[in-house]
Amino acid sequence: MKLTYCGHSTFLLETSTHRLVIDPFFDHNPASPLKAQDVACDFILVSHGHDDHCADAVPIAKRTGATIIANYEICEYFAKQGVKTHGMNPGGAHDFPFGRVKLTQAFHSSSTEVEGLNHYLGVACGLLIQADGKNLYHAGDTALFSDLKLYRRPKLDVAMLPIGDNFTMGPADALLALDLLQPRLAVPMHYNTWPLIAQDAPAFAKAAKRKRHKVVPLKPGAALEL
Repeated sequence: MKLTYCGHSTFLLETSTHRLVIDPFFDHNPASPLKAQDVACDFILVSHGHDDHCADAVPIAKRTGATIIANYEICEYFAKQGVKTHGMNPGGAHDFPFGRVKLTQAFHSSSTEVEGLNHYLGVACGLLIQADGKNLYHAGDTALFSDLKLYRRPKLDVAMLPIGDNFTMGPADALLALDLLQPRLAVPMHYNTWPLIAQDAPAFAKAAKRKRHKVVPLKPGAALEL
């Protein structure tokens, strides 16, 4: 299994059988080494409806035939644009050809702009992914909350956590999230895309190491073999 970071909160996950994109934000992502037209995938996972997490979901799905997995409202909205979707809700899980996905809680908002007005797109979610015998958690955009401790069973191989602050948890709360999640490895995300969410990821990794957590900041385009 290969996990590639594409900047902001966007990841490519290559399992033994399928390619997944998580929170596709390529074309207007200043940190992304890829453009949407360069992405090949079978499934697209979306944590919530903000453009910096799903702006390229429909174009990629139309070109590749990929199925979008997200909350019910996002999937209904995208289905009306002519793509395949699989709607879910927090607490629900489903088996897919590549493995299993469960939507979790995330404390954040979820909407998109339609004709100048915000259009509600259900609740924000995290994503628990089981594939190839590995357990991965993409927290989406979220604040710190104590029930994160419930997501550490079965043991997490990788946790992708926001550290940008302002819109999500910042580094201090992300350290507390690591205490609750206890992953084998964590990858920071949702930072340094714009000045408002600028953070020192190596400093965060060092602070995590002092608490006996392993954090690997990935540069956009870098990958981990799991």
